[in-house]
Amino acid sequence: MPPSDRRPSLPEVHRSIPVPNVKSFWRKMLAYAGPGYLVSVGYMDPGNWATDIAGGAKFGYALLTVILLSNLMAILLQSLCVRLGVATGRDLAQACRDYFSPQVNFVLWVLCEIAIAACDLAELLGSAIALQLLFGIPLVWGVCITALDVLVLLFLQGKGFRYVEALVITLVATVGVCFTAEIIFSRPDAGGIVLGYVPKLEILQNPEMLYIAIGILGATVMPHNLYLHSSIVQTRDWEPTTEKRKEAIKFGIIDSTVALSLALFINSAILIVSAATFHFSGNQDVAEIQDAYKLLSPLLGVSAASAIFGIALLASGQSSTLTATMAGQIVMEGFLQLRLPPLLRRLATRLLAIVPALIAIIFFGEKSTSNLLVLSQVVLSLQLSFAVIPLVMFTSNRRLMGEFVNPLWLKSLACLVATVIVGLNAWLLLQTFLGWLSPSL
Repeated sequence: MPPSDRRPSLPEVHRSIPVPNVKSFWRKMLAYAGPGYLVSVGYMDPGNWATDIAGGAKFGYALLTVILLSNLMAILLQSLCVRLGVATGRDLAQACRDYFSPQVNFVLWVLCEIAIAACDLAELLGSAIALQLLFGIPLVWGVCITALDVLVLLFLQGKGFRYVEALVITLVATVGVCFTAEIIFSRPDAGGIVLGYVPKLEILQNPEMLYIAIGILGATVMPHNLYLHSSIVQTRDWEPTTEKRKEAIKFGIIDSTVALSLALFINSAILIVSAATFHFSGNQDVAEIQDAYKLLSPLLGVSAASAIFGIALLASGQSSTLTATMAGQIVMEGFLQLRLPPLLRRLATRLLAIVPALIAIIFFGEKSTSNLLVLSQVVLSLQLSFAVIPLVMFTSNRRLMGEFVNPLWLKSLACLVATVIVGLNAWLLLQTFLGWLSPSL
């Protein structure tokens, strides 16, 4: 089925950033740098924090190898998004609309909207928890305050996409600086960290360790990132020639790899700080963000440690919500060809997250936020397969990709990664549902 509509998603910023026609590697790299950092925030959002904290507190540095493996998978999948967006001029949602039936597309769209709402819920709660920890603001009000970032995104996008990228990069850098300070405060064992990145058979043999490891894997790759990245790489105005497309793919992959390496550092830092602070001090049951915040300063003997942790959490949550609302616009336009005014589109996405958060907090108390965070990750795991499989399928299709089709080695590796992600997420979902059922059995 040939593409029926060539209108781009995010038309207000499509091809809006010029690429200089020069030989300088660094000038071109600077022009292409940006989309990878918007994507990277999904790999360090508050939904990841609980699993990283629990893994470090319970098992020390042992699960660093899982974080590394997750990040390598993410780098591969995001590189496929760059290839798809540049080679076809279509994002993943548009490619699905072109090559699947209307019924299949509708189901994929519904699943994707649910996943984006779940992702937004985790990030909204993360920001609200950070406001409560830092300033004592009740969670109900914190949830409402964080909704205002929709207006910030609209304002910045109206001024130019580079402003959106600059804000997100600033927030990501803030998280990085905060956790660099936390690592210095916690004085971790360098040898233990190095050994933590070495794969261990124990992870597969210990059921409790395996559960947290799969939780880390399941919370890392975000389905909305695949739709987002394949669209925002098209904000660069490269010439539509084979040579320039190859150049755009090369620099786009470099950009996302560097950005995801920063995400690797931050996720590793969360686990390292948790291991150094809690695991080796006898506090191995710490698993929640609020508990980690309260114990950091007393255990490290540094009064600013907890506040820095809270600032990092707030920056992480805010940067992630900006990209989630943008992804919502992309999937609606891509799957349905439905173009709502940006304010209406983003308010709809935000309401889908705010309503369940407020209901849970008002009727079940603030302790319910932990269960909501777990539920959001389960929903994301459910949807992930429906984004990864089409991505691998499309980029391996020579009729669609032409000379930019995945070579055999990349196709084989992508299929292996997709199989591993689908299998591990299925296992995680099964264990989670069994856990929910066991108290009633």
